[in-house]
Amino acid sequence: MAILTSLFSIPEIMTDRKIVRLWKDDAPGALGSEDKDIPTLTLYFPEQGKATGAGIVVCPGGGYHGLANHEGEHYALWLNEQGISAFVLKYRLASGGYRHPFILYDAARAIRYTRFMSGEWNVDPKRIGVMGSSAGGHLSSQILTHFDIGKSDDSDPIERQSSRPDLGILCYAVISMLPEIGHAGCRESLIGKEPSAEMVKFASSEFNVKADTPPCFIWHTFEDAGVKVENSLVFAGALSKAKVPFELHVYEKGHHGLGLGSPDYNPSKRLPWTIECSRWLKDQGFGL
Repeated sequence: MAILTSLFSIPEIMTDRKIVRLWKDDAPGALGSEDKDIPTLTLYFPEQGKATGAGIVVCPGGGYHGLANHEGEHYALWLNEQGISAFVLKYRLASGGYRHPFILYDAARAIRYTRFMSGEWNVDPKRIGVMGSSAGGHLSSQILTHFDIGKSDDSDPIERQSSRPDLGILCYAVISMLPEIGHAGCRESLIGKEPSAEMVKFASSEFNVKADTPPCFIWHTFEDAGVKVENSLVFAGALSKAKVPFELHVYEKGHHGLGLGSPDYNPSKRLPWTIECSRWLKDQGFGL
């Protein structure tokens, strides 16, 4: 097992795939220097000759308490099949002592970092998206609605990059922090037991869609008992009102956390959304 390093030549992380730290030194608000305190990207590249030049940052779900591999690595491998480079984000978690805004900082930094490294990673800086499921879908929706153009005078060249994704894929995503439709566990983990009305609105992505929000592919199931389908419906409604292009698929059957369709990476058990999303990605100039 090789020792792999980040842009900043920090060699302590070992893996079969290259992992990069998002910050050379401690991340903003770091509570320590353990693995849980270090946000990273794991890099997945398509086969040679198959790459389209597009890239997507993947935010796994897990209720802001864990990171589900079938919504991280499995999505990355599937994206590679579409010719898309994938970068799985290990963001900081409530189980490690983190809440808003530090988790959002990690997502923003992941987009900036990917854009900064686009030349070395053979990725088009104008074709960088974000994808997430459940809580990871919420995090994705947050960076889709709370991005910025970067700080042109920052001493850190990565911070000069825009954090705006060029598209979003939201899989049975938590969107709202409102008690009526939101996920109570994610809400408490991210913004606490008694958040202010202002914070609830900030963290409820349906209230923050703007005309420059990127186009989105959204899917959910009617039967989802973990995260109500209304989350996807209100986000699609907000996109429609802002005249942001989107595609919404609601399937009748299916429990929460479906991912690609099986707990192992099995191309023979893919769900219909993967076919629709593959076509959509091609339409967006991302996929094969």
